[in-house]
Amino acid sequence: MTTTVPALGTRTADGSALQAVLLDMDGTLVDTEGFWWDVEVEVFASLGHTLDESWRHVVVGGPMSRSAGFLIEATGADITLAELTVLLNQGFEDRIDRALPLMPGAARLLAELAAHEVPTALVSASHRRIIDRVLATLGPQHFALTVAGDEVPRTKPHPDPYLLAAAGLGADPARCAVIEDTATGVAAAEAAGCRVVVVPSVAPIAPAARRTVVTSLEEVDLPFLRGLMTEMR
Repeated sequence: MTTTVPALGTRTADGSALQAVLLDMDGTLVDTEGFWWDVEVEVFASLGHTLDESWRHVVVGGPMSRSAGFLIEATGADITLAELTVLLNQGFEDRIDRALPLMPGAARLLAELAAHEVPTALVSASHRRIIDRVLATLGPQHFALTVAGDEVPRTKPHPDPYLLAAAGLGADPARCAVIEDTATGVAAAEAAGCRVVVVPSVAPIAPAARRTVVTSLEEVDLPFLRGLMTEMR
């Protein structure tokens, strides 16, 4: 976990029950979920293997160890997990160096949260080296802390990353709004006891208790997030 600015306290300026906002990165703030799959396809092609499109839903949103491990087993490729991890991270970095598009509404939402001094964290299954590259575009000043997938013993779909982020902000997980795009991330946030907003990126996700599904971040603003906490009372 890396703290980029001091934690801002546990309550928003107007005393709202919303104590913090925790955001996923790939596919939620930056339009990169497709980048990972494209890199996986290219790397395995260089190894002489073709990836089945149906596997995309298996690997999306997960930690590198799980996704890469699955693809090695599924293809029988002659490569170790450590070797594949290096190739995938390098391929992804090359892509984001060329272009790193933000998801619609992401810049506006981050600016709004910062303007109202809402404690905000970036919580990603991506490795620290990737997060730090992406932060240069997102703006590190927008996050009181960041949690990377290679900094926790168990990353998503386990609750650990979101529990760590909430604790780092001094917030009750039940009063945190998490914004996610994949079933893996949603599972992690819900296991942590957070209220979840889902903006599905690759596969559809159904609404459920403590889970609200929207089509775009453009539908999400601070009053919307505060309203989620009001519904819990």
